Amino acid sequence: MHKKLKNNQKWFWLGVILVELVLFISSSLTYKQQTTIPFMEKYLGSNNRPFYSFLKGTGFHYGGKYQSLGNDGYFNFLEFFIRKGAHFGIYFLLGLFICLALYSYFSNNWFLRIFIPWMSATGLAAFDEFHQGITGGRSPMIADVILDSFGSICAILIVLFIIYLISRHQKKRHPFSMEY
Repeated sequence: MHKKLKNNQKWFWLGVILVELVLFISSSLTYKQQTTIPFMEKYLGSNNRPFYSFLKGTGFHYGGKYQSLGNDGYFNFLEFFIRKGAHFGIYFLLGLFICLALYSYFSNNWFLRIFIPWMSATGLAAFDEFHQGITGGRSPMIADVILDSFGSICAILIVLFIIYLISRHQKKRHPFSMEY
């Protein structure tokens, strides 16, 4: 298993680069260039409001503001979930690729296999928020860095758990083989 990861390392680094490219381009756009609200208004209209009954009773604090349907309106509140889901998802992918790319560098040190990719992704999230801060119409948020960091640690823990299970299964099937 470890040999396969080492052989595919260049592809994992390519994944890291592609995700970072998407992040850089995305954080270079102003809010008006990125908003999905006009798209939702056009295709959902005023009568078709999926998840309305679920969202109606939902409210919480995020980034120093109370987010709710009543405070933000339907489309803004729905877009909030889309944007934060994108934050979590893209950093989930980044954490996954960084973890796989760095996996062979930290042989038998599970702490570093978790910590280094996680801190790398978190550092990139902080840089991305800084980049947003110098882009017009955008503001950096520490809450977004925390959300991004959580997305990356989720991916890292899932990947390492799967690798552990696969390695354990291979050891049971081939107890005298040296390639794990």
